[in-house]
Amino acid sequence: MPTVEIDPDELRRLTGHDEKDDAALREDLFGLGLEFEGETDDGEFELEFAPDRLDRLSVEGVARSLRYQYGDDRGVYVPSTNDAEWTIRVADVPEDRPYVTGAIVRGLDMDDAALESLIQVQEKLHATMGRQRAKGAIGVHDLTMLKGETLKEDDDSAKSVTYTGVDADEETMVPLEGDQELTLREVLDVHHIGQEYADLVADYESMPAIYDEIGLFSFPPVVNGRRTEVSADSRDLFIEMTGTDQWTVDKMLNIVCYALDARGGRVEEVNVEYTDDAPVTPEAGSELLRPDLVTKTKTVVHGDIETMLGVDLDERDVVDLIERAGMDAEPTETDDGAAAYRIEVPPYRVDVLHPVDLIDDVGRAYGFNELEPRYPDVSTVGGRHERSRLEDAVRDRLVGQGFEDLLNFHLIDEEQNYERLNAQQGSDVVGGGEAVTIEQPYSEDFTMVRSWALPSIMMVLENNTHRAYPQDLAEVGFSAHVDERENTNVAERRTVAAALCHAGASYEDAKAALRTLVDGFDEDLETPATEHPTFISGRTASVVIDGEEVGVVGEVHPEVIVEHDVELPVAAFEFDLNALR
Repeated sequence: MPTVEIDPDELRRLTGHDEKDDAALREDLFGLGLEFEGETDDGEFELEFAPDRLDRLSVEGVARSLRYQYGDDRGVYVPSTNDAEWTIRVADVPEDRPYVTGAIVRGLDMDDAALESLIQVQEKLHATMGRQRAKGAIGVHDLTMLKGETLKEDDDSAKSVTYTGVDADEETMVPLEGDQELTLREVLDVHHIGQEYADLVADYESMPAIYDEIGLFSFPPVVNGRRTEVSADSRDLFIEMTGTDQWTVDKMLNIVCYALDARGGRVEEVNVEYTDDAPVTPEAGSELLRPDLVTKTKTVVHGDIETMLGVDLDERDVVDLIERAGMDAEPTETDDGAAAYRIEVPPYRVDVLHPVDLIDDVGRAYGFNELEPRYPDVSTVGGRHERSRLEDAVRDRLVGQGFEDLLNFHLIDEEQNYERLNAQQGSDVVGGGEAVTIEQPYSEDFTMVRSWALPSIMMVLENNTHRAYPQDLAEVGFSAHVDERENTNVAERRTVAAALCHAGASYEDAKAALRTLVDGFDEDLETPATEHPTFISGRTASVVIDGEEVGVVGEVHPEVIVEHDVELPVAAFEFDLNALR
């Protein structure tokens, strides 16, 4: 899990609790869910934190949580903001990175500790929410070094910068930690930061760039310009963030603004103007006022709080605990008359997705260590699920026949699942069900949930052609396909698949192994002839158990074998695990 380095002296100063020694601080931090992992050479705490609480990536965020825990602060705090004087104009922006947000923070009480904390929260947000800058990247600049373009002739205070796309070989800048002017292409080729993040923009047709009246001062998501470098003497900051969606960069901005507000800064709004043809949805043609410090509300049922925490609480106690968790609560009722609370959640909390998240906060405010352990008031005894016992029994019998037990990924791609096995998506054959696809796959190799297990076994055979034969492989695993008759539109099932690969592998071998397995469960097996594109015609049969067709058995077609670079015959079977219940 991620770690954050916190100076205990800085933590005492920001919380106002100088009387707390290091041991007391560590105990209090543990109550927040921050585990002490050790100390750095400089004596800073290394704390492991839950990656959902990104507001605790800085000493300012941790101090805020402690002040709530101590009862020094209560309820939702939203920083007041000054009216916008600066505008970010978005024009001809790269389609790969079209979103931007920003804020001004003035009057900071900056010193070396504050600068170190700002750098840390920037780096940690990049590594977590920003997905190593791919999804969101932060640029922090000394505002006094910017010269904005005047927006109104009669108002010198209204200034703008421009976010746009430029030619990598034409535009130049002096990058951070650099001493010479370079084109953006040269930044990517020779500058150490540019080399590290060059892959992020390698496929861009134009390079993202942010300009003021003087010239280019930011090359997101790669590097800032040296001209606007922030130091411990900086007092006014311009913060810009670019990314692949508005929500991510807005939430990252909120976390940074709250951290700087804790350092005495005054947050000032920034206008973000998208042109009508901007490749953004639905922001095209709109003007956004940022930072977006709007709170959201969630409703939590009182009974759910008591049930999950196992304690009896009255209404006043719950409201008190919610306020000590940094939120506001208003008692209300659900539609069916159950007591509930309408909870206001602060804008820096990006983790609150479900009422359970709020109940967790109530539990931490109450103190999990204060909960008394007790035996559950049930008469049953825990044990293995019937399906789990059946799976183990099937595996034992397959291993007893000489099969190697496999555990493959449940995710696969369409080519491996269908095309390479001659199967047609949407057909009625085993494995031909319509694919359950992943909306945003992280890899082109894992775009769907497999509809059967035989493709996974064939991939194992393909990757083990250098191993000795025979190779008899089996898997009891998960598969799924689209089925509109199900409430979820997805039919999930456990499947039993096995393949025999050796010089004499035949239909008879696969059927013999199948019969031995089915007989072990005292079930009736029939194998009427059938057709299946993965198997050889005339050497294929349906698997019918207790009168129900549940699978297929046969000799794998030579086209499929050659496609997987296997040089020996393969015979296989696959059927629904539930048939053995």
